[in-house]
Amino acid sequence: MELESILLPGVSDKRPIIIAGPCSAETEEQVMTTAKDLAKREIKIFRAGIWKPRTKPGGFEGVGSEGLAWLQKVKRETGMYVATEVANKKHVFETVKHGIDIIWIGARTSVNPFAVQEIAEALQVSGFMGIVLIKNPVNPDLELWIGAIERVYNAGIRKIGIIHRGFSTYDKKLYRNLPQWHVPIELKRRIPNIPIFSDPSHIGGKRELIASISQQAMDLNYDGLIIESHCNPDCAWSDKEQQITPDILSYILSMLVVREAKQTTENLEQLRQQIDEIDNELLGILAKRMRVSQEIGQYKKEHNMPVLQTVRYDEILENRISQAEKMGVGAGFMKTLLEAIHEESIRQQIEMLNK
Repeated sequence: MELESILLPGVSDKRPIIIAGPCSAETEEQVMTTAKDLAKREIKIFRAGIWKPRTKPGGFEGVGSEGLAWLQKVKRETGMYVATEVANKKHVFETVKHGIDIIWIGARTSVNPFAVQEIAEALQVSGFMGIVLIKNPVNPDLELWIGAIERVYNAGIRKIGIIHRGFSTYDKKLYRNLPQWHVPIELKRRIPNIPIFSDPSHIGGKRELIASISQQAMDLNYDGLIIESHCNPDCAWSDKEQQITPDILSYILSMLVVREAKQTTENLEQLRQQIDEIDNELLGILAKRMRVSQEIGQYKKEHNMPVLQTVRYDEILENRISQAEKMGVGAGFMKTLLEAIHEESIRQQIEMLNK
């Protein structure tokens, strides 16, 4: 895939490239206040959602095309480049008409090949000459993500980048969207020349996680960050918990450690990130298993059953150890692990019986 550089005149090629601005354009005053504050802090690319695809009806769905005029004003008065999200062909034509420099395809859109194809065709017809960034689909489907890239590429767009914003999960986790770093790492392996941005605002879902996620992205050699920044985050009309002030953004960026030189330990760092992610998943699975054990304890209490069921335990040991050996995991290690899990499960069931 022969891609062109996404570097813009006047924007430093040093990592990270920063795209910042509010989740949503709410009012002209809010947009201009935020943009001018960011511009003072040397941020060159301003982002704001004009159309907001919400999970449920009734939420704030954006100001619509009216807000594009505000982005034009940002360009005129600050000299910043401007970026916004599109979700259909009408959005594409409106952004082109208003001279938007960067558009991105959101996670709820990239999951739908029909919608992406419609956008790609509109980009081709409109003659859009700017940059297109494609967020990962809401679910961790690498082929779907690559398919969205290919649809835009086949429409003649060559200035393409990707945004990693994490993947949705039903269970309650530390992150709003699980990073699953191995997915974008694999995409980058397949398309090495594609620029990659991290969206720590959507991955974390909490402003206090933005700094640590941004640092992880830099450690994984990401090209840039797209961060939600609002002049008054606590009063934001959407996603207020994950937005930060321009002042805080500047502080976070000043604390980032960016390793520019190629490191012989680069692959090791990526592997360690995968280990951390897998460990987090293991903890979540163990917690879920213990919740089921508590429910079993409640059932045994209600039916006056003993906690220890030796036949069932022997079956688990035999079957799981056999499965583990087939998957390359040592029998001794698996037996030790299962015994520890069983001991904790019994402890929690006994606590349930004594409540």
